Amino acid sequence: MARMYRTISADSHLEIGPDRWRDRVASQYRDRAPRVIRLPSGGDAILAENKPLFKLWAHNAGIPWEKWGHDNAKRYEGAVGSGTPEQRLRELDADGIDAEVLYPGVSGLEFLSGIADDDVYWAVVSAYNEFVAEEYMATNPERFIPVGVIPKRGVDSAIAELKRCLKLGLKAVVLSAYPNGSLSIKPEDDRFWQAALDIGMPVTVHTMFSSMRDGRQRANGLDLARRISTYGTKAAPIATALAIHGIFDRFPNLQIFFAENQIGWIPNFLEQADLIWERHRFYHERAQGLKPLERKPSEIIKEHCLWGFMDNPVGVELRHHLGVDNVLWSTDFPHDPSDWPNSQATIARNFKGVPENEKYQMVAGNAIRFFKIDAMLPPA
Repeated sequence: MARMYRTISADSHLEIGPDRWRDRVASQYRDRAPRVIRLPSGGDAILAENKPLFKLWAHNAGIPWEKWGHDNAKRYEGAVGSGTPEQRLRELDADGIDAEVLYPGVSGLEFLSGIADDDVYWAVVSAYNEFVAEEYMATNPERFIPVGVIPKRGVDSAIAELKRCLKLGLKAVVLSAYPNGSLSIKPEDDRFWQAALDIGMPVTVHTMFSSMRDGRQRANGLDLARRISTYGTKAAPIATALAIHGIFDRFPNLQIFFAENQIGWIPNFLEQADLIWERHRFYHERAQGLKPLERKPSEIIKEHCLWGFMDNPVGVELRHHLGVDNVLWSTDFPHDPSDWPNSQATIARNFKGVPENEKYQMVAGNAIRFFKIDAMLPPA
């Protein structure tokens, strides 16, 4: 029987250590899977092949802001957002959230990308997807909507895992690069887009491609200027590239959800994208061999891209400039932007004065449509 949803977080995170699922990796590859180690400080860290040691730092839900800090010895055990499916359900209830779309943890699965052997890498990615489907989604498929991870080792492996995610019952997948595994669009990507449409699998990007973070100076997260500039235009180059390279023209039914980007900047981005495109398009089309667009970039992006936000009252005010149907609210639980267990107050602040039908679209309706959730409509 379909469930009635009033509030869905379109972007939450499953903050669990790889030790929770590494036993699902084939035995011949398991010793190369990431694992949790205990630091001298008493905190946890993830040890992964060819990657710097990843110390836990962003699990701050429920902790007063003045007590945040990178020097804290954080551990998975006992932390909110890091427990069993049963614990997670209690946390959802405490926050008044009916369901959540579950992305991987703070580092995504980018710490897997250092695994040199393709077979090992794919086995580890597949083990994670199997775990979230068979432990979290299976516990309560109406409330847990895990997102499957697509490997970055070529289009063939991306399509194979896409189809495997469908068999596991997952309702969406997340890309950490273009389907070919790089940060450049290539002709072979079309096979992935077509496969996703053929099987009806929604495609998402979390904030931006995780590969785009490589080489970015993080200073152990202690750069406040970078921290408070987080929500600029991370996904804009991806959405724009898909538009100007004709992906959305060739696949008119393709839509992509860009989670955790905030939305206030998007109207200005769309306006400027059109103005700059009109000036620069001709020589770029010649130099790059691009087919001229028949519509402005903003029109294409509005039709094919959806955007996620957590706390952005100005963005909500500007919602009609990007389309109410293109906006999905989320908690980002249990990461820094989360107001758990007070998300209802955040919703009230963000949607003050917004008509109820528009608010419902952004806090539930659009997620129901995009992720194809079986749902009853709430009473009028």
